Amino acid sequence: MEFNIGKTKLTIVHGEIVEAGVDAITNPSNDKLWMGGGVGGSIKRAGGEEIETEAMKKGPAEIGQAVVSGAGSLPSKFVIHSVIMGQDLHTNAESVKKATYNALKTADALPVTSLAMPAFGTDVGHFPAEDCATIMIDEVVNALLEAKNLKQVKIVLTDKGVFEIFKQTLENKFKRKT
Repeated sequence: MEFNIGKTKLTIVHGEIVEAGVDAITNPSNDKLWMGGGVGGSIKRAGGEEIETEAMKKGPAEIGQAVVSGAGSLPSKFVIHSVIMGQDLHTNAESVKKATYNALKTADALPVTSLAMPAFGTDVGHFPAEDCATIMIDEVVNALLEAKNLKQVKIVLTDKGVFEIFKQTLENKFKRKT
């Protein structure tokens, strides 16, 4: 499923973020930037420990902040660590909102044209997928209306149920009123 937002194509796909075929990927992160489970663990396993090592040297970071590291052996150029939680590993609507917007603004300032994002906080952070989908899609649209360099953004979701929620949320946002 895809829509054009300004100059950018927004796509929602079911799959693995490390296989997204984009210039940069986002990692929903904690404030110390260590990569344990969830998406962070998957990125670290696929791209190497050096991603976590580089990110942690730049921490701790504020909730909502985006921290950029290299992508190790991943085919992407950068990993954008989007801080959505503290050490309690729980997140909330405001954290997801800020982190989503800042990840997109950071990506737009990098020498990249494509970005992949997972659902922020629905796994490790225990944030409801329905709320996450609404917040993230709203913030992605807001950021893309201002974007200058991003040509493609993929929301990549490993969980089929979360994928269906995001797909339905995007369809509802853009369906014509009759």
